Amino acid sequence: MVPSARSRTVLTLYTTADDVQCHRARLVLAAKGVSYERVLVDPARPPADLIDLNPYASTPTLVDRDLTLFDTSVVCEYLDERYPHPPLMPIDPQSRARLRVAAVRIEKDWLTEVDIIRAGGRPADAARKRLREHLLSAVPLFKAARFFLNPEMSLADCLVAPVIWRLPWLGVELGREGKSIVDYGERLFHSQGFARSMTDQEKAMRQIHE
Repeated sequence: MVPSARSRTVLTLYTTADDVQCHRARLVLAAKGVSYERVLVDPARPPADLIDLNPYASTPTLVDRDLTLFDTSVVCEYLDERYPHPPLMPIDPQSRARLRVAAVRIEKDWLTEVDIIRAGGRPADAARKRLREHLLSAVPLFKAARFFLNPEMSLADCLVAPVIWRLPWLGVELGREGKSIVDYGERLFHSQGFARSMTDQEKAMRQIHE
């Protein structure tokens, strides 16, 4: 029997199996080494307890005892503050602001195209081209540091890496111009945290096995 929404006493994440934003939240949890209950949601048929918790029935939704959070950025920043080690945001305000602005642009530019590609049909081909262009325009950012805009892993990487992981599945090829992006992805993909963050559906996107 599944516990009701109001009776959960462990950290709980409502997540879909293959969405970038859900993967983002799971990657933060994995990077922190936090134990939690993962509740897989069919977005077409959200469970009653999720509807009770979140008026939008959106994912990811995080439940920490009597606290419910349901915006991905809010969820991720809360987790970073709630579990401060390792920190996933720089200390200085300017660097933190740069990472936040970069995340907003990725959501508006990259994830918009990901959604169009996933919907299929004729618009998908143009979206693949635009997504490739967005990524290649960001090559200098991937070259600037070991991680995205930062010498250490940050919340920005938790958004960027799930997108890079999905590129073959989305039919987006970067070619030689994108080598620095591919290299960046491989550094993160081979970490234990990234492996823990994935669902079976996400692992199958590159046909890997634990």
